Amino acid sequence: MNSSILSGKWKEIKGDVLKTWGELTSDEVDRTEGNATSLIGLLEQKFGIAKEEATKKINDLISRYQDKGEAKAESFSDKMNGKIDQAKVTVRDTPIRSDDRH
Repeated sequence: MNSSILSGKWKEIKGDVLKTWGELTSDEVDRTEGNATSLIGLLEQKFGIAKEEATKKINDLISRYQDKGEAKAESFSDKMNGKIDQAKVTVRDTPIRSDDRH
């Protein structure tokens, strides 16, 4: 799920959420602050559905707002974030040799 799409188009998505799940109030949806995890939790709590089902429903809704350019940018961004995370682990786990210290 692309959280940048969720936050970037939140007003539109919020409208669809309210239309799709009419029993939700605007205040309840506002409290999620556009956070996908919070929105999924709200669906679980309010409608008693499984996390997997709620996640799928939110992903399906959000995918309507994602064009191919955003998908490519997200994919690149996700790959770069993965590489950065790998580098952090490598740096963290690499012992400092005594001749490396100044």
